[in-house]
Amino acid sequence: MEYYLYIKAFHIVAFMSWMAMLFYLPRLFVYHAEHKEKKEFCGVVEVQERLLYKAIGLPAFWATLISGLAMIALNLDLLRPSINGGWMHVKLTVLVLLIAYSFSLEYYRKQLKNGTCKRSGKFFRAYNEVPTLLSIIIVVCAVTKEFYPIFTIFMVALFAFIAFMIMKKRS
Repeated sequence: MEYYLYIKAFHIVAFMSWMAMLFYLPRLFVYHAEHKEKKEFCGVVEVQERLLYKAIGLPAFWATLISGLAMIALNLDLLRPSINGGWMHVKLTVLVLLIAYSFSLEYYRKQLKNGTCKRSGKFFRAYNEVPTLLSIIIVVCAVTKEFYPIFTIFMVALFAFIAFMIMKKRS
């Protein structure tokens, strides 16, 4: 437990770095999808997408995951719902969704690079809202050490509405 707070600080910084990639990469996908006929532009964007994902996102993801596992290993009570009310299980469940989202970005990155992506800029604008929603739920659980179902339902509904409005909006 002597190094727990240092690991926690590292975990927060790693999470912020991972989130930076999760927030910005779909924005690059918007530009890529909306300008796919401009080969020179797409070449520049593809380099940015690759570096953002592979040089920033993946290392930050692994640092987040390893430091999070280290904190759990140092404090196994985090996994006992009878002690912590189950907020950690909610956080870990949402984390699984965030990891799936992160890997989906690599899938779309490769599709855009190969010219096989059928998704529109509108889709990526709406898809860009996912990490915001998931990170809000994770941060609220981690800070309050509670799980608020009503708050979570409200946030999911709000973000579903935002995504609907983005997809409905005329270009």
